[in-house]
Amino acid sequence: MPRSPARSDRPAQWGQAPSGRKASRPKTDYRTRQPANEYELEVLSGLEHVAATELEAVPLARDIRGLRFWFPGDPQRLTRLRSAVATYRVRNWDVPRPRGLLGHQQLGELTEFLQSVLAFGEHTSFRLGAAGKESSVMQRLAEELQERLNLPHKPEDGELLIRLRPQEQGGWDVLARITPRPLTARPWRVCNISGGLNASIAYATHKLAGQRDIDRIFNPMSGSGTLLIERALMGPYDAMVGVDSDPKAVECARSNLKAAGREVEVATVDALHTGLPPRSFDLIVADLPWGDAIGTHGSNEVLYPAFLTEMHRLTSRQGRVAVITHEIRMFERLLRDQGKWHAHELLQVYSGGHWPKVYLLNKR
Repeated sequence: MPRSPARSDRPAQWGQAPSGRKASRPKTDYRTRQPANEYELEVLSGLEHVAATELEAVPLARDIRGLRFWFPGDPQRLTRLRSAVATYRVRNWDVPRPRGLLGHQQLGELTEFLQSVLAFGEHTSFRLGAAGKESSVMQRLAEELQERLNLPHKPEDGELLIRLRPQEQGGWDVLARITPRPLTARPWRVCNISGGLNASIAYATHKLAGQRDIDRIFNPMSGSGTLLIERALMGPYDAMVGVDSDPKAVECARSNLKAAGREVEVATVDALHTGLPPRSFDLIVADLPWGDAIGTHGSNEVLYPAFLTEMHRLTSRQGRVAVITHEIRMFERLLRDQGKWHAHELLQVYSGGHWPKVYLLNKR
């Protein structure tokens, strides 16, 4: 049997390839060697896994621990996270209680830390968010920061939100929101209507329902257009249309779509009587009335069964329907009593004092 070519058992040294050729220096992204800052995301309860998945796709984000991570790049990238309520810069001070932040060295470090956030976000005021924020220590801290930052302290609506939080391993974290407004206050939202859907819930619904560029998408009861816009910003699709029976809602959605720079057809049409042919859509996404701000529990008892029947007609054979609702007991009862849909829960999320659920339905 022919012998294998002789080779050394010694490990290859840097600069020497195993074949004897000179190896090139390992290539690394120079940006990963840049000084990094620590950040943390705030999300609606129930959307943690969606935000964690989105965070993992952020280039250069490293040492990710849940929703806390290090990032060396431009913070502007972190303002484009669509499942988060806010992004905070984080720093820990080794002090036993907030009073320790009033020390000369600590107060100087805290001022410098906050000034770096202000340089990015251009906030025009600040406020403190912490347990006991009315205490004398917190009031003194606010006074000191107001003077050092040359920024007015507005306890109720200050733009630079500064949170103080004790850590189990010791010390206190200071978290400073990098944007003057929450990330869920989308820049495209120039028009609001009562009962409008939180944009991060709309984003999460589309992500979990499945994003495909071949989908024909329908948004019945489209309201101010949140579900339409969040999907339009995510990437390609075959077609998308929204309808609402309220002309004011349709005009509101059109205004928001224009602000978002997206062209999507929205019409004043009753979602249950569109006149569209069967199997027109591959994905139907609906935020149904919750029975408080919009609709009543009594009217929903009539609306929901009719909705399920009509959406079954409009959905393609392999299509799916994502439903957001707070009428959980009634909706789950309807699902148990029918034989046309397979259904499973995608998520439950806290929003505005409610715990709505998102369901995904497929034809049986």
